[in-house]
Amino acid sequence: MGSKLLRYCNFDRYDALKLFYLAAAFFFVIAPYTIMKDIKDSIFIYTVGRTYLPTAKILSMVVLIPAILLFSYLVDRMKRYRLFCFYTILFGLIGFVCAYLIGNPVIGLDNTATNPNRIFGWFFFFFVEGYSPFIVSLFWAFANSISSPKETKKYYSYIVASSKLGGMFTAALSWYFFSCHYNLSTPLSGTVKHQIVIALSSLLLMVVPIIILALVRTVPGYKLHGYEAVYQEEKAMKKAGKEKTGIFSGLILLFKFPYVMGIFGIVFFYEVINVILSYQRLVIADQAASDVAGLSCSLFEQIFFVHFFGLLIALFGTTYLLQKYGERKCLLFVPISIGILVAIFMLFGSWHWHVLTTVFVLIRAIHYAINYPVREALYVPTLKEIKFKSKSWIDSFGQKFAKGFGSSFNKLAETVFTRFGAEAFISLEGLFFGVIIGSWIMLAYFLGKRYSQVVRDNKIIGV
Repeated sequence: MGSKLLRYCNFDRYDALKLFYLAAAFFFVIAPYTIMKDIKDSIFIYTVGRTYLPTAKILSMVVLIPAILLFSYLVDRMKRYRLFCFYTILFGLIGFVCAYLIGNPVIGLDNTATNPNRIFGWFFFFFVEGYSPFIVSLFWAFANSISSPKETKKYYSYIVASSKLGGMFTAALSWYFFSCHYNLSTPLSGTVKHQIVIALSSLLLMVVPIIILALVRTVPGYKLHGYEAVYQEEKAMKKAGKEKTGIFSGLILLFKFPYVMGIFGIVFFYEVINVILSYQRLVIADQAASDVAGLSCSLFEQIFFVHFFGLLIALFGTTYLLQKYGERKCLLFVPISIGILVAIFMLFGSWHWHVLTTVFVLIRAIHYAINYPVREALYVPTLKEIKFKSKSWIDSFGQKFAKGFGSSFNKLAETVFTRFGAEAFISLEGLFFGVIIGSWIMLAYFLGKRYSQVVRDNKIIGV
């Protein structure tokens, strides 16, 4: 039965093993990230204050710069899998410390007085912001370094589907946990609930290094070469003693190669739209919630459906689209479909709760199920410096820059709404979305064309 399934999926034994370990690792990456990503907003709102959220997103891109430089230093000195294991262990340990501190009566959630001087609220927010560039992004950097273009078409959608199962599991668990639809002899406080789910997320993350070590020891080395042209080039560089390129090389390559800057653009345009819609849903959810547990419950309900629809798209859409149309057309599909959803959002009212949440859920689902694997496939024909170092700049500073840009627009939009009314606000938002999505479509066309040429001619980006 197992051999028939492998033949049907066109996998050999080691392909199947590699897919299994990568899918399992991503399951245990996204499962805790699902908890932490939205819970950071709840904790920040109830410690520092909702009005400081846009400021926190702007500051996060500056705060993470020293961490990026340290990461670039470690890339030159650690093997890829050891680097990934190091960061998952580090973030897991810090998560346990944060779970403990949340119960502190002064700096934790039991102190209900919001204040911008609540240092722990800022620290926890910046810590969780580091999940994307140093955990999620690092997983993809590792996966891209051991996968070929053919393999990305063949099994990236299954890796994404596994992550959606992980996200659904923890989102559903947290949604139920915070909903209070169960009876206990001694009811748990909102603070204790947050401590439990954060500790759980840290525990899940600590499973990842075990899986990665099993992958490295079980799958033969020749199956971990990835894009062969890149492997041979990096092997020659190592032999010549040129593999260590410095902590700023990733940033230099980002500006040196238009292809890499194009990947930055794909990240930028999505994150700007995501931040604007996410902030509006947070405002409405916070107004409807009675306490921090109620807000977290509402957010986990939404994120469960994000992963649910993401799973359906990944299983029944992503592989078909990639194999039939390739990365080039899939890159175009994402901004066009998101543009249609944003148009529906604008037509039916920017602050209508059901329309806003439906559009938000579907945009996130398309991003995770199609945009993410297609975007990550673009890194496959690049050198290690781009896969790890440039990618860390894009997914940390670049991503936070996009969030800061989107947060700045949120502040501007609030001012326009207050001074000039809803019509001016909707007109400004519609014009802004039109420019962003139009630019995204043009960039996707040219970036997809360049990727197809590079893979067809067996070339390398970054030489």
